[in-house]
Amino acid sequence: MRLCKQNRGSPLLLNNTDFDYEHFFHLSPDLVCIAGFDGYFKNVNPAVHKLLQYSYDELYSRPINGFIHPDDRKKTSEARRNIHNNDTLLNFENRYITKGGDIVWLEWTSEPLPDDQLVFAIAKNITHKKRLENERIELIETLSSVNRDLNQFNLTVSHDLRSPLSSLMTIFDLLDTSKISDRYTAELIDILKLTGCHLKDTLNTYVDFLSEKVVRNEALEMVDLKQTLEKVEGAIFALISNSNTKIRADFSKLPDVRFTPAHLESMFMNLITNSIKYSKEGHSPEINISSFIKNNIPAIVFEDNGRGMDMCTIQNRIFQINETFHENKDSKGVGLYLIKSHLKKMGGDITVESEVGVGTTFTITLQQ
Repeated sequence: MRLCKQNRGSPLLLNNTDFDYEHFFHLSPDLVCIAGFDGYFKNVNPAVHKLLQYSYDELYSRPINGFIHPDDRKKTSEARRNIHNNDTLLNFENRYITKGGDIVWLEWTSEPLPDDQLVFAIAKNITHKKRLENERIELIETLSSVNRDLNQFNLTVSHDLRSPLSSLMTIFDLLDTSKISDRYTAELIDILKLTGCHLKDTLNTYVDFLSEKVVRNEALEMVDLKQTLEKVEGAIFALISNSNTKIRADFSKLPDVRFTPAHLESMFMNLITNSIKYSKEGHSPEINISSFIKNNIPAIVFEDNGRGMDMCTIQNRIFQINETFHENKDSKGVGLYLIKSHLKKMGGDITVESEVGVGTTFTITLQQ
């Protein structure tokens, strides 16, 4: 290809025989330019003029470095020296400043012609891509900061609750229930003490977990399902008794699972209390819990005779945060979201089947 001579301040002209090249040069949406080894543009296509907003005379009369962001001039000069040594430049990114003061990111591919002391270069405008990357980085940093704050908050609350709870348990130990003549009062005190013991154990477990004293691999262990249920039943004995809830369990096919004990208790607690909370009016809650292995996958099933839900309307929103589907004022839409999230992290899952007026069935599947 023959190139005509060019004076500074005017574009380098291509020979008329290069009509096809000229056509491509002017119609390309990418930034296409010819630069000299002297650091000046020799020719640029309309895309360069349009993006940078400078006139052609300004683009040809000023050194290229004058259009580059000051922080990127050093690395651009080093890249230019490599090109002058006959090295092809690929995927080089730097920032230019438009005449209006905006910063644009460009990704360059450049090829030198040492004999003509010229560089042929094509650039793509990647400003939008860079903006998205920066937003993603900022979002990750924000979420990481929020996560750290939440962990610290959980740890602080757990510690703050453990201290008064220990004082309360000490008071129970000092009480001499043998001197209480009213049998019902003595039974209530025993229930309060039992509930306090369960709460203390749970707090201790979470404090250790949040303090990272127990790593994930150590936290995973074979957990007895019957014992887990008994602990939960003991912790909410009053709720079960007052609501006349009947809980039937069959763990004969799968007596234990490999999981985190505290989280398994939390799942049992959440699903059982939900069944009681959303029971049908005029009906005592009935909950059937079973465990088994299907296709080599451990599963735990919770079935109740509660109000049920219209799954055609709810669909997958049931496991999304802050989603509630009943009128209860104390419904927050958090429990099922947390169960789903934790199971996913552990390689498990939870699914739901429900029918209005019939009841709801939750199926938990666990990783082997």
